[in-house]
Amino acid sequence: VGSPFSLQNTVTTGIISTAHRNGLELGFKDSDMDYIQTDAIINDGDVIGINTLKVAAGISFAIPVDRVRQFLADSYNRQVNGNAAQKKKFIGIRMLQLTPPLIKDLKEREHEFPDVSSGVYIYEVIPGTAASSAGMTDHDVIISINGQPVHSTQEVSEAVRSGATLSVVVRRKDGDVTLIISPEETD
Repeated sequence: VGSPFSLQNTVTTGIISTAHRNGLELGFKDSDMDYIQTDAIINDGDVIGINTLKVAAGISFAIPVDRVRQFLADSYNRQVNGNAAQKKKFIGIRMLQLTPPLIKDLKEREHEFPDVSSGVYIYEVIPGTAASSAGMTDHDVIISINGQPVHSTQEVSEAVRSGATLSVVVRRKDGDVTLIISPEETD
């Protein structure tokens, strides 16, 4: 029993740790979806969801199969009816909201973790995306966007959804860096 990466209400002794991990807590742009958190090693198996994210050994996340069925049905209906899905904005990062316990864990694991008390931790920058092109790197911490302090993944998602060019300040081991990022559109 524990709380790895400071994700609260987590039990890590079974296959499914929680069936309702909010996407916002994980920093995903599709913030209205709950994820299944599992400590199972990601392999082929029975469909309870689609494995989507491995944060560390024994900590991974899956989209519940009910959500997948609904997505596929909605997608099919849009195609049959000729309706296009609304385009979404993204910059190409995977992020976690920093909490005091997570900051403590990261400082113990990463000797170059910057001195911060809040912000959003970037654990992966996807190559070839707007964030990557702007110079964002894994392990950056977003501390502000467009001059406004950032404390949550929801704030980052809302800024990206606005579609405007973003002035993002990230903190790294060697100081603060300002990046100009223009969100991209995806289906």
